[in-house]
Amino acid sequence: MRSFGIVALSVMLGGCASVTRGTTENISISSTPSGVEAVVSGMEVPTTCTTPCSVVVKRNADISITFQKEGYEPQVVPLSRDIQTGGAAGFAGNLLLGGVVGMGVDAATGAATDHKPNPVIVTMQPSVRARPPAPKKPRPPAAAPAPDTGT
Repeated sequence: MRSFGIVALSVMLGGCASVTRGTTENISISSTPSGVEAVVSGMEVPTTCTTPCSVVVKRNADISITFQKEGYEPQVVPLSRDIQTGGAAGFAGNLLLGGVVGMGVDAATGAATDHKPNPVIVTMQPSVRARPPAPKKPRPPAAAPAPDTGT
């Protein structure tokens, strides 16, 4: 009976980091200039916002953000996932309370991780457009032959 109580408690607690930090996080996005379209990929449904903006993403998602604006070179920023101090503490708390089940939940949900960089800040670079060819200078008309005067 005691074993059943411990297992039940472990399942109810789920993952410690999942409980204390949640399975989602807010990503702040900004750019210079502002008003850039940011397309966030790696979510169930790609999300688009106009900078400055923020989006909520799952901690276990592989996220990248594509920035695009007329007259500027597009940029792609891939986000990495790091285990932060708070996440590591929550994950370690599984040793005391959540056990293997809690560790599995935290690992599956990514609750112990944060995306980096956050905030995501980019400086857009003006696009280098190919210069149109210089207009050709008109050739002066060929000199007309001198009239034959018959002399």
